[in-house]
Amino acid sequence: MMKTFIRQSVVILSLLISTLTLAAPQLPMKEPMGGEAFGHSVKPIGNGLYVFRWWVYRNIFLITDDGVIVTDPMNPKAAKLLQSEIRKITDKPVKYVVYSHNHHDHISGGDIFKAQGAKFIGHNNLLKELKDHPSPVIPLPDITFSDSYTLKLGGRTLELSYLGPNHGDSLAVMRLPEEKILFVVDIVTPRRVAFRGMPDFWPDEWVRSLKAIEKMDINYVISGHGPETEPAIDPASVVAEQRIYLEDLMTAVKQAMDSGTHSPDALRQQIKLPKYENWRYYQQWLPMNIERIWAYYHMGW
Repeated sequence: MMKTFIRQSVVILSLLISTLTLAAPQLPMKEPMGGEAFGHSVKPIGNGLYVFRWWVYRNIFLITDDGVIVTDPMNPKAAKLLQSEIRKITDKPVKYVVYSHNHHDHISGGDIFKAQGAKFIGHNNLLKELKDHPSPVIPLPDITFSDSYTLKLGGRTLELSYLGPNHGDSLAVMRLPEEKILFVVDIVTPRRVAFRGMPDFWPDEWVRSLKAIEKMDINYVISGHGPETEPAIDPASVVAEQRIYLEDLMTAVKQAMDSGTHSPDALRQQIKLPKYENWRYYQQWLPMNIERIWAYYHMGW
């Protein structure tokens, strides 16, 4: 009797696991974005969500019943390609363009969507920064927010959150609550060391922001950077991996300085982080990362 019950329980449990497995979303987590290295590509994630790549830049766009939400239009050339790709999928207009932050290399080229009547959204600080450093190909935000903003369109939701200064002082991360996917630009780039000399990055605030992201209800991350060889979407664990890299980098520099090495040139030669030697640009950019952390400890910057 007991053996029969156990066998039946095992069968039921196996069926339940199989059902959950079949129901789980089949995300392109191992498929590379594809396309030419200096070209563009599009990867469908599911449920109207797409990742668009131009060179090593990425954004997301979301097709809803009432129109399209686009993020970071990158530059005029990329924006035209993006518009063309969207038109292959839907004739619905782009209703909103969401800026991740103020840096021109991510948000130029929005005029093509402004002409369609799209509304632009960004953090309060982004508006100030764009007024101080204007560009003829960057429309100013029509809608701004301080801590958070919830964008709803066609039954879909995109949650914007400002985490404080980290990479500049206007960066917003974007969460799709239904899919538990986060689109995050510049502060999470999977399997790559930090960009060159970390321009406009505050190392300690960067770590703090990553810890805040780790507490979010997310299962997946789409990064604003990545070549054609990298997948469109990653597990949320890449956020912790990025944080640990920064902490390891900062610890190594601090220990070397505490031991008497204060020359940035010597630090660049001395410090190695073999744990990350398979990450992209380890050889080229690690020395620049080291000098940026030296500046953080030496100058308080």
